[in-house]
Amino acid sequence: MRIGLVSLFPELLSDALKWGVIGRAAERGLWQSQTFSPRDFAPLPYRKVDDRPYGGGPGMVMLHEPLSAAICAAKSWCGAQSQVAPDAQSAPKVHTVLLSPSGARFDQAAARRLGSIEHFVLVCGRYEGIDARTVESEISEELSLGDFVLSGGEFAALAVIDAIVRLLPGALGDAQSAVQESFSFGMLDHPHYTRPESLADGRAVPPVLLSGDHQKVERWRREQALTLTFRSRPDLLATTSHL
Repeated sequence: MRIGLVSLFPELLSDALKWGVIGRAAERGLWQSQTFSPRDFAPLPYRKVDDRPYGGGPGMVMLHEPLSAAICAAKSWCGAQSQVAPDAQSAPKVHTVLLSPSGARFDQAAARRLGSIEHFVLVCGRYEGIDARTVESEISEELSLGDFVLSGGEFAALAVIDAIVRLLPGALGDAQSAVQESFSFGMLDHPHYTRPESLADGRAVPPVLLSGDHQKVERWRREQALTLTFRSRPDLLATTSHL
């Protein structure tokens, strides 16, 4: 899998992607990434990538030309053609996602869907947003982490990548780890326990988990998952098919 990343802060992304599950998965060759900064495609001497919005208002808007050129370069890299930015007409057809507050809510289903795409580009917006004409010409879909505002799309991109890469075969030590997690079956995960069996304050591991009866353990875990989901995220129960 190849993921092209378009960002004004490429070091923020490249440094974070070296660690944990996603870093180890990259070392195993399960996926790779490349960052592309619009500043590298902006004219000298100032490498200007933003300007004031037409119609007035606070903040700045990302300019179309350098951002579009960076996206085209990312598409070209994903398409394994060239890392040199082509013009918009010659850029390969590569699924391109803008991390944006106006996007659809990113969830586990979206992670699985994107994970089935061999190559795609994530675009990290900044400032008040990007020129709408860039969205029209370059973006396949918009995704949002939720109803809150971030300073830019970089942290959202990292969350999306982490959710996707951990689903790749071989990314986790145990393949079942990606299956038996919160949201995988439309519910939150059950509580987890490990050694010691009893803490100094007297709190102990539920006896059923020590029973060795796998059917009882699975039943308990399912009941706990349902209870936790009902208490914390009852909205999930309206859509799950695993009741």
